[in-house]
Amino acid sequence: MEANSMTLVNLAVSSLFIFALRGLTFPHTAHRSNLLGILGMCLALTLSLIYSPQRFTVLLVIVIGTLIGIFIAQHIQMTQLPQTIAAFNGFGGLSAFLTAVCAVLEDKIDPFDTPIGSALGIFTFTGSLIAFLKLQGLVKDNFSFLTQRLNLAIFTVMLLALLDYSHLPNNNEFYILSAFAGLLGITLTLKIGGADMPIIIALLNAASGLDSAAIGFVLGNPLLIITGALIGVSGSILAYIMCKAMNRKLLQVLFSSKIEKLSYSPHPHQEVRTGSPSEAAFIMENSRKIIIVPGYGMAVAQAQHTLQQLAEILHQKYSVDVKFAIHPVAGRMPGHMNVLLAEANVPYENIYGLTDINSEFSSTDVAYIIGANDIVNPLAKTDPNSAIYGMPILEAGLAKTVFIVKRSLATGYSGIDNPLFYADNTIMLFGDAQKVTQEIIKNLEHQQ
Repeated sequence: MEANSMTLVNLAVSSLFIFALRGLTFPHTAHRSNLLGILGMCLALTLSLIYSPQRFTVLLVIVIGTLIGIFIAQHIQMTQLPQTIAAFNGFGGLSAFLTAVCAVLEDKIDPFDTPIGSALGIFTFTGSLIAFLKLQGLVKDNFSFLTQRLNLAIFTVMLLALLDYSHLPNNNEFYILSAFAGLLGITLTLKIGGADMPIIIALLNAASGLDSAAIGFVLGNPLLIITGALIGVSGSILAYIMCKAMNRKLLQVLFSSKIEKLSYSPHPHQEVRTGSPSEAAFIMENSRKIIIVPGYGMAVAQAQHTLQQLAEILHQKYSVDVKFAIHPVAGRMPGHMNVLLAEANVPYENIYGLTDINSEFSSTDVAYIIGANDIVNPLAKTDPNSAIYGMPILEAGLAKTVFIVKRSLATGYSGIDNPLFYADNTIMLFGDAQKVTQEIIKNLEHQQ
């Protein structure tokens, strides 16, 4: 009877996680899906408490973890979401690794699942740690000495250690495998260029799910196996989507020996055309169609609510058709811009993906680029030596007038200058994205 009850609860929890994951596909169902996921996790934790012989310890750990999670959630800024996700993902990998170590110390050795769970866990932890440091701006170098051959050599040692361990389980091989897996997480992630960061985050997310599934087999926990498999598969699909959006292959991203460097240097005589918020307001109010292109600069300035206000005024007061164009890798993690716009209650029907909106730029009066750089950089189409060459971009430069809001002419995350800054139809609006947009709104409200 007890076994049947546990099976039913496991089935219920797994179903909640599946429906939660499915609902996260659409912004209008994401909130409800989060609640389903929270409910599923609460049931899983309750199940652990009921059947754990050390209920007090488990409860204490749950309370401490909950308090830490609440504290972090209340204090992080929206711009810090990518590195926060990387950190949380890393701790998930660390927990899987430590569980595998405990299994080895207690002689609960499985010739396959234990070393796989350990290797994936420590790989996820070290890779996510480096991703966190890079997203936080604490690690900026390209580490050109980390060659493709080095990573392949590390992977070869891991494979040999795994084969030896599976043939005759031995603690030495286990620790060698884990050590080199952790090293691979460091060397791979250090070499990843800024433009490819959403891909590596999705990949590390997939790895965290797979290591959980492997540890589920070690512990004989079907719920952990199911949830780990869900995360692993969804993360893998997301990594594939990100690679497709960047026109890259996963192996190319992971093992490429290409060094990202500045490939475009403007000539001294090239100058930018600068404008004012009042000029932008005048052109916008006399437009029929405007496409807003948000980037990481919008997140830094927390300008998403101001942008929504701008779109409402343009549509309601001046009957302008306003749309938002989102590049799949805009920001520092998959879906970063979508999350911010959803927070600002931008209608989902006004948000368009790259393939849906690109054909409209040529018939657009104004492209309002706010804090975006690499995703509108024409070098991705024109310069074969560019690190982002081949990446699909938003064709914002085809609009009649292009307004680019930036604090300076600094390069994007990939470190590449943008010739769109110097185009004849581009007007630069230098300053904080939120303040510049607020000034445009003030001018629009006092006109007409």
